[in-house]
Amino acid sequence: MMMDYSSGEQILESLGVTPIINAAGPVTRFSGTRPRPEAMQAMMAMVDPFVELPELIDAAGKRIAEIIGVPAATITSGASGGLTVQTAAAMAKDDPEKIFQLPISDDVPNELIIQRNHRFGYDHLYLTPGARFVEVGTADGCSPEKVEDAITDKTAAIIHLESPYSGDNVLPIETLVEIAHRNGVPLMCDAASRLPPRKNLTKFVEAGSDLVSFSGGKGIRGPQATGLLLGSEEWIEYAKLNNAPNATVARAQKVSKESIAGILAAVEMFVNEDEDEENRRYTRLMQSVVDQVIEIPGVHAEVVHDYNHYIPHAVLRLNDSWRGPPKSVIGERMLEGPDRVVILTFLEEVADFWVDPLNLSDEEVQQVTDKLRRVLLDASNEG
Repeated sequence: MMMDYSSGEQILESLGVTPIINAAGPVTRFSGTRPRPEAMQAMMAMVDPFVELPELIDAAGKRIAEIIGVPAATITSGASGGLTVQTAAAMAKDDPEKIFQLPISDDVPNELIIQRNHRFGYDHLYLTPGARFVEVGTADGCSPEKVEDAITDKTAAIIHLESPYSGDNVLPIETLVEIAHRNGVPLMCDAASRLPPRKNLTKFVEAGSDLVSFSGGKGIRGPQATGLLLGSEEWIEYAKLNNAPNATVARAQKVSKESIAGILAAVEMFVNEDEDEENRRYTRLMQSVVDQVIEIPGVHAEVVHDYNHYIPHAVLRLNDSWRGPPKSVIGERMLEGPDRVVILTFLEEVADFWVDPLNLSDEEVQQVTDKLRRVLLDASNEG
């Protein structure tokens, strides 16, 4: 007997998988985001026609660059795919022999300079084309001299991570750009999760980054497995030569014609939205969460919207008077039972945990709030 494919709920039920309410934001493990209806419509519209993919990629990239206001753009298989393509472009540029020999990189510049505080859980994707890291600085910071001293004839690029909680003791992108370009090497930027704010679409390119990688399936709400690579015309051309569908080290990171149409539609919708109105809605929803948990003994709660919180979040902290279990246990209990809710409790480097409204309807916000209040009240009575 065939499964019932009439709805997502029916598919999950047939497979024995329990759905979750995603109050952790655009985290890939928890399915990212709901793609915009316009993106889904564009994807369905692109099912029938056949095209030469390089031609479609070129045309869509030009259109995206025009919409955003950057010199050039192309599409990748997620932000992570963009990291691999960045490195391949830096190592091989437009040299066919080098392009097709990667990841064999013995005779190719293959060193990526990265600050110690810019190492992160997915940075090994930069190494896929056969590169290796040259780490500079310490957990206490890094000086411009340390970066410059690390540059040799084996240097392919300098890497910059634009991410929350990467620390204050890092060199800014402007300093790295100046060092890189003065020494004839590119500056590659990973800004996967830094949308919104929408100004970031141009900010890092305008700062001088040669290639910037963004997720297409996070704040933009395009197809989950898409990404944007933005930069100069020269470096975007190198990126396209080293990317799928060409037989390169990035060949496995294909993007379908349907996904290309979907991310194009999503970008167009994203840049034309009213960000202030969007943030007012998020603030209202998150204030309703705060109002219902703030009086629980040992719990501090507030709405926060800053560099570390890309949209307004309901941020909670268990203070010194808290007598219950740690935040990790709160997160585990939120996922228990038939009403499974995931909130962001798994960042070990910060004491806070929070509710992210990006994926939540008004009704779901109330469901999240009810369960969070219940879990916190029960836990507060354990001490």
